[in-house]
Amino acid sequence: MTESIHATPPDMFTPIELVRPPRVLFGGGLVASVGAWARENGIARTLVVADAFNAARVGLLDLPGAVTVFDRVRPEPDTANLDDLLAVAEAAEPQFVVGFGGGSAMDLAKLAAVLPGSGQTLADVAGAERVRAKRAALAQVPTTAGTGSEAGTRALVTDPATASKIAVQSLRMLADLAVVDPDLTMTVPRAVTAATGVDALAHCVEAYTNRKAHPAIDLYALAGIRLIGRWLPRAVADGSDREARAGLALASLYGGFCLGPVNTAAGHAVAYPLGTRHHVPHGAANALVFPHVLAFNAPAVPEKTAGVLAALGLKPVREPAAVLQAAHGWCLALGCTMSLSDLGVPEDDLPRMAEEAHAIRRLLDNNPRPVGRDDILAMYRAAY
Repeated sequence: MTESIHATPPDMFTPIELVRPPRVLFGGGLVASVGAWARENGIARTLVVADAFNAARVGLLDLPGAVTVFDRVRPEPDTANLDDLLAVAEAAEPQFVVGFGGGSAMDLAKLAAVLPGSGQTLADVAGAERVRAKRAALAQVPTTAGTGSEAGTRALVTDPATASKIAVQSLRMLADLAVVDPDLTMTVPRAVTAATGVDALAHCVEAYTNRKAHPAIDLYALAGIRLIGRWLPRAVADGSDREARAGLALASLYGGFCLGPVNTAAGHAVAYPLGTRHHVPHGAANALVFPHVLAFNAPAVPEKTAGVLAALGLKPVREPAAVLQAAHGWCLALGCTMSLSDLGVPEDDLPRMAEEAHAIRRLLDNNPRPVGRDDILAMYRAAY
């Protein structure tokens, strides 16, 4: 393509709204601050939303009063998983909801804080700013370093009937408290560390190269990329490296800061069908897709693409084939699975996946370069 595809992002005069939880605590050993906050605010009934592993360590939160634990959060949660949670929430009538886990737990916790007793269903609130009221206080405590969901106002739930994600965005789902304790991530396995780390990287890169990119967010995006370039290889090599775990937790938080005002783009759109149709974990899907989308966008944002590679400690190339080779090699060195066939995705489903990804306009419209269905299919085939 010609130079006409170059993106023209907003400048510092473009209005932007920066949204953060009113209280963010970051540091090792801070997990019990959740209980302290609950006591300060007179909380007597709490619902903790977690997967089975984190449900077994809810005591670390040091919560007062009656504590109900929903321990059945599944990866890539669907509407049935949400319905199970909402039934528990209706019975518990919590004053306080705590998301304790990865992005799946934190996304479901957002919905559990606003839907029970509201008279609204998931269908009623799907889209932007359709939630009528916040029903319970909300804390988010990430136990992985990837999604940055603790800082955001979006929740994603898969609809099995359509094999697509339902997105809810509302300022009423913003956490009252976010506690980022990197020590909670020390038990994350190597493969999950790598995949979730590249998910955090994708948040930062897709925001930095976005049509809506903004200097107020570029600061966090570039810092996040540099942190991941420095610390992710170390955390993958040695999961007990506390300094590396802290660096990744901070990068993930920065990625979450990027999502609210700017959001992701083609990378996440292309990755979503891997999860909704074939149950590939979100981080693994983003790791596989990342090099292909970065290379595809390189002609539109050559300087920023080179900047991304430099921030990762790689040669700052701009030519798409060289960009693909560099980014693919970096992900492969982390141990990420980099072929769709190895993830069990059937080749004959690639056209359908491309159709579904191409329909995710809320993300594709952010991309610095127009993305057609055939472009997405070509990425899938190159990744197969």
